[in-house]
Amino acid sequence: MIKTMALLLGISATTLASATENKPALEIKQLTGDFYIFTTYQVYNNQPVPANGMYVVTDKGVVMLDGAWDPTQNQPLLDSIEARHHKKVVLEIGTHYHSDRSGAFDFLRKKGVKTYSSLKTLELCKEFKEHEAEFYFTKDTTFHVGKLEFETYYAGPGHTKDNIVIWFPKAKVLYGGCLIKSADATDLGNVQDANLKQWPETLKKLQQRFPEPAYIIPGHGDWSSRRALIHTLELLQRDKRNRNETGKK
Repeated sequence: MIKTMALLLGISATTLASATENKPALEIKQLTGDFYIFTTYQVYNNQPVPANGMYVVTDKGVVMLDGAWDPTQNQPLLDSIEARHHKKVVLEIGTHYHSDRSGAFDFLRKKGVKTYSSLKTLELCKEFKEHEAEFYFTKDTTFHVGKLEFETYYAGPGHTKDNIVIWFPKAKVLYGGCLIKSADATDLGNVQDANLKQWPETLKKLQQRFPEPAYIIPGHGDWSSRRALIHTLELLQRDKRNRNETGKK
């Protein structure tokens, strides 16, 4: 595992092992009410990088959005949820095909959790040999688990061509995943699979559909600011200026 990831990141196995030993493990913090943010880490450029997921406690079990980026933390995450809330995870949705979002599908399915993604995400998981959800939806879908209602929404390409967001209307929580950068992000991060031209229009659709979210949860970094969506637009504008100045496409 260490050697494989070292090759993917372009660093030595020894360096990666050292960084991995020093990275934080699982963190869980309450967002509001029955909403909780969990954060796990992977090593990128010899630095621990956080990835956020979210879970919501309902009277019929726990709903999870995305999974642990660090696969060693999937079981500790389930154990922590059950110890804290005396409930099991019953449903999980992955918000796009990259491993920080799809990587827990197989593990959770084996634990009896119903795993979902969009059809676009499923197709990309197949193409790039990522873990696949057991179930998929072909359009924006409203889910009900116990008294909890939430909806998936695809506004268009951005970080990836399949990135979706999830909206909880009662609590006004917008779970943005990697489509939205944190308010303290200094750049757009991994844009290898991004559509930089369409990304701003996709975010503007989100602003129109969800004009006053109480909470906005980005895929990585700080989730305490409601400026995350606006800040992502600012980063895209800056990136566009930089590319125009350097002649990049």
